[in-house]
Amino acid sequence: MKILIYSANFAPEPTGIGKYSGEMAAWFAKQGHEVRVVSAPPYYPTWKLDPAYKWPLYRREKWNDVDVFRAPIWVPKKPSGMTRILHLATFAISSLPVMLRQVFWQPDVVISIAPALMCAPAGWLTAKMSGGKAWLHIQDFEVDVAFEMGMLKGQLLKSIVMASERWLYKRFDSVSSISGRMMDKLREKGVAENKLVFFPNWVDVNHVKPLFRPLSYRQELCVDFNTKIVLFSGTLGGKQGLMVIPETAKRLAHRKDVMFLVCGNGVMKAKLEEACEGLNNVRFMPLQPFERLGELLGTADIHLLPQSPEAQDLVLPSKMTGMLASGRPIIATCNTGTEIASVVSKCGLVVPPEDADALADAITQLVGDSESMLRLGILARKYAEEHLCRERVLGRLEAEFDKDVEYQRALG
Repeated sequence: MKILIYSANFAPEPTGIGKYSGEMAAWFAKQGHEVRVVSAPPYYPTWKLDPAYKWPLYRREKWNDVDVFRAPIWVPKKPSGMTRILHLATFAISSLPVMLRQVFWQPDVVISIAPALMCAPAGWLTAKMSGGKAWLHIQDFEVDVAFEMGMLKGQLLKSIVMASERWLYKRFDSVSSISGRMMDKLREKGVAENKLVFFPNWVDVNHVKPLFRPLSYRQELCVDFNTKIVLFSGTLGGKQGLMVIPETAKRLAHRKDVMFLVCGNGVMKAKLEEACEGLNNVRFMPLQPFERLGELLGTADIHLLPQSPEAQDLVLPSKMTGMLASGRPIIATCNTGTEIASVVSKCGLVVPPEDADALADAITQLVGDSESMLRLGILARKYAEEHLCRERVLGRLEAEFDKDVEYQRALG
């Protein structure tokens, strides 16, 4: 089977959309399929173009038996609503001729991954011109998030954009997303039930697993085992409600047995560092290599999953899969009744978003109850193994692809 993956983000990073696109491509190639990817040069989550990709603007490279075609993208220094639109528009335009060239390769499946939805028309067109299956996968509802968070404004603009979005969804043969609530959102947007496919994010449960006595990161940070590490690891973006971390750290500054570790890069990093200035119970680390992801996540005693109330049911954070697989309890800042709350309530605690007092109380509660921490960690690992195992999730997707390809061939 020939599979073409179209994603603005594709990089061997430990977190984010690029990581899932990369793992999916490598997995399908390992199963013996021919896989190609059309993507932008690596730039996320630092919002800085990788210097190695400045020239040539277009290139073709081999990665894990996958053919990767890179098309240029403009990366703004300070992402905002309008600059993000222009940013994605540059890739949609620059990648169009690269996508149309793939028609001659005649892929059986073309899967477009949103964000960026702006690129989806090229994915649909390539699939139709090559006689393949047009598949759209929604990682988050970027348009809804942009309006909810005020990055895009105006009722007329919203009506036009939402109508265009609904029209586009209906063109695809299959539309998938990563959570039950997001599937419901697709139904609200008019996607027919027979086109919907549940395709959750996954985790390699062999790479990320519970560690009995993780040492290396504690040694590097000079943190003893009597101190509980409260970890946030992932992209430091604006839709995660991250400013609750310094506020909570201030409330727990008197506790010598609790340390906050913030690991990652992104547009919010400078603001977070400024807010944490003078706090001895907060440490920062840059994004860590993928090879050390399991080790990093296993260093945590408690994982933090903060989320902005505007985006909490429009996205399901990809970082959550690794947290669960590490076998550690999670504290999520989100409203009850959301998809995040429904998962985390099984293996951790849920507190209201942007409520530093409630978050501080939850951390204090867990730190003082080692039995609950162990029990919740076991439940987290069990959930990951039963629902998020990479082999199971991608195996189901492969079966869907096979079924669709056979159907297309029967029609042809």
